[in-house]
Order: sequence, then C-alpha cells, then structure tokens
Amino acid sequence: MTTEIVAAAQELLGRTAEGEQLTATWPSLDLATAYAIQDEALRLRQERGETVVGVKLGLTSRAKQERMGIAEPLLAWLTDAMVLPAGAPVPQLIHPRAEPELVFVMGERLAGPGVTAATALAAVSRVYGGIEIIDSRYRDYRFTLPDVVADNASSALFGLGPIGLPPSEVDLSLEAALLEVDGHIVDTATGAAVQGHPAEALALAANSLAARGLALEPGWLVLTGGMTDAVELNPGSRVAAHFSHLGSVTVSG
Repeated sequence: MTTEIVAAAQELLGRTAEGEQLTATWPSLDLATAYAIQDEALRLRQERGETVVGVKLGLTSRAKQERMGIAEPLLAWLTDAMVLPAGAPVPQLIHPRAEPELVFVMGERLAGPGVTAATALAAVSRVYGGIEIIDSRYRDYRFTLPDVVADNASSALFGLGPIGLPPSEVDLSLEAALLEVDGHIVDTATGAAVQGHPAEALALAANSLAARGLALEPGWLVLTGGMTDAVELNPGSRVAAHFSHLGSVTVSG
C-alpha cells in the first residue's frame, strides 16, 4: 500500500464539503489504483466499527452514464452505517441526490469469473425496491471514472422498501419505478434500464469482484444501479420511488 493511496483514502473520507477531483493533481490515477483507494477507505471505515453488508453498482443505466459522461459501470462497497431506517430523515450531507434501485439479497455465495445473468439470479433469495442517496465528494458532481471509483461511487445512504419477493415472482426487466419529488412524478423507468436486466448487473458485480479475488457472500445486499437519473434531495423535500410490485420507498431531506 503506497502512501499516496492511504493519503487519498483519508482525504476523501475526511471531506465535509465538495472538493477537487483527485485527477486534478494526480492525472496518472488509473482504475486499479482507484479501486485500491476505495478498498483502503473501506479498511479505515471497518477500523471505526463499520461492517460490510454488500456492494453497489454505479452507472449501470444509460441515463446515468450520459448524465455523468462515463461509459462503463463500476463497483463500490456498502456498510451497515449506510443503511437509512424507514422514516428516518436524511442527515446533513454535501449535495445529496436520490435514485430508485432494484436491490438483491444474496441467498448463496456467488463467485466469478464466468457468472451469467441466469446463474446470478439463481443465487438470489429476495429482491426489493430501494432508494439510494448518493453524495459525491467532488465539486458539482464532476469526475472521471477513477475519481468516482476512489470515492466509493458517490455512495452515502440507502433505504429498502417493505416488500421482498423471490426473483421468480416478478419480471425484473418490466418492474417499473415512478420517481416522485414533492408530490410530482418526475421520471419513470423499468428494470430493463439497468444493463438490459438487473441480473446482468449482478453478474457483472460477481465477475468484477472475482478479478480482485472476492465474491458476493450469502446475506449481502447488491444495489444494481440507478434506474433513472438522480434527483436533488433538498432540505425539507420528499422523494419517493413507487414500484409495480415491490411497494414504495420514501426519503426526506
């Protein structure tokens, strides 16, 4: 572990306001090093008592890729400190945004390489609707792919809906989400927005972890990526995601 990696992880974790991209002063930062920064930040979080509960995929939908100017998905860590209990307000963050997600709960260990969408889905016990709160540590949400990977894919918090179903009981490519902000529907999408089918995102997660010698473990959660573009979560505002079969999730700023 180089001192640059440790310093970058510490600096990102310590930010309470938006700041400069890492690549502004580290232009040679590559994806492998960015994941090393992400992993070092996780180690620091575990030292302060956090426990890994799963992973999230970022930029799996075309809408998100176009919005951020990045052309490939990425992976990041989830811990128990990121769980937003139902009804709890979102604490003060830098510039939070909310997006609807389909969330898998792993029933079996899933290890790559070579995982397909079908084998990935067979390892899932339940699927939920959810909302992820993202909060980039970079100014104006502007970053390169290594920047956002190092920042744990802009992760902040997430909340799950009230209904969990076996994946065999819902057509995930057609499962729709309506995104509501302060009583107004502002966007809609189906599971097909996530890599064509959210199971494809799950397979991508397993295969990506395999390249790092890791696997998806039983009981882990997998956030498969924003179905729509993210919306700002302003103080006093309310964002809700209404799913076809998985209930509704609401967060308040």
